Amino acid sequence: MRLPRPHRDDLLIAFIGLSGGLVLWSFGLYVTGDRVFGERWATLVPLVVMAAMEAVRRTAPRTALIVGTLAIAADQFTHGSLATVLMFTDVVYAAVVYGSPASARRIPYTTGLITVAITVVLLIWWQNAIALLVGVLSGMLSFLPALTGAIVRNHREAAEAAKLRAEQTALLAEMDRAQAVVAERARMARELHDMVANHLSAIAIHSTAALSIDDAATTRQALTVIRENSVAGLAEMRRLIGLLRDSGGDAEPAAAPRLSGLEALIAQARTNGASSGLAFTLDDSREETAEPLPAPVELAAYRIVQESLTNALKHAPAGTVTVFLARDARALTVRVTSPFGDRPGPRAPGSGAGLVGMRERVQLLGGEFEAGPCPDGDGSKIWQVRAVLPAEERTPEA
Repeated sequence: MRLPRPHRDDLLIAFIGLSGGLVLWSFGLYVTGDRVFGERWATLVPLVVMAAMEAVRRTAPRTALIVGTLAIAADQFTHGSLATVLMFTDVVYAAVVYGSPASARRIPYTTGLITVAITVVLLIWWQNAIALLVGVLSGMLSFLPALTGAIVRNHREAAEAAKLRAEQTALLAEMDRAQAVVAERARMARELHDMVANHLSAIAIHSTAALSIDDAATTRQALTVIRENSVAGLAEMRRLIGLLRDSGGDAEPAAAPRLSGLEALIAQARTNGASSGLAFTLDDSREETAEPLPAPVELAAYRIVQESLTNALKHAPAGTVTVFLARDARALTVRVTSPFGDRPGPRAPGSGAGLVGMRERVQLLGGEFEAGPCPDGDGSKIWQVRAVLPAEERTPEA
């Protein structure tokens, strides 16, 4: 069995206690007079044993308390040393502070009961006030150190618990910050994609047409559309960069697009899609007297229509693209249908980020979203994007 290595502070305490006891012993300063063992050397035995227990007060507190109790009991049969008594009080204190939780709970109660028992027995036996004095002294030597140790231990445990809670709070705050950063990056990515994808798709389609068709009028028309979309895209980029540099902390831009701007958006789509044989119509069945929608809902609906028109410009064959809006007391329905099938001529590549962005916008508002091919009335297929947004802004259910 390997003995625990004493702590250096405990070794220092044991050395000071032993040295003090030897000084008292050398001058003949004892606690009492006549005892069973009257030899001078007998006082040194409990002193040395108690000093040895002081050396292991931290590494083996239970053993130190048991052996120290036997040593203080043996000291009562000698002339006694004040150093032995003082070291015993420290051993009791250390047993509560450094011992197991069960020992820390039991020792104060046990020493309290022993103090009461000693006082009662001596009162019955001696029947004088000296019994009370001895009871008080025994309490000061055992119960009081144990009680002090319990208070110190409780304060230490409370401090450790507070430190742990602080670390957990800091960890949760860091996790929240990281999630907020990820969410903000996703929002910025959606905004950037929705702002410039429409313009860049038109530029790609018309530049491809200008390169593939050797006609001056077609080239001039394509260059005109390219210039218009380049200017508009740069303006959108500047506005987004300005918002990112602004430290105002607004959740959405102050001049965020609204559904009232759909006419201009569809007019631009007509210009961009004319060369591909696409026509665009708006079917708005909302009542003009209805309550205005929250800004995040209108922004999401606008971006969904914008991205759906962009996808139609990229992939749809010649035909009609229809934007349908309807609203009741609880929700706003946005449906965009476009021809479905292979399209001849130039087309812009797609990555699928637009559909992901639309779905994320709807989920953030707690709505419903679906996109994909569906049958038309004449047996053919059309591509449909359908979103149902709540008329009141709310967070999605977990």
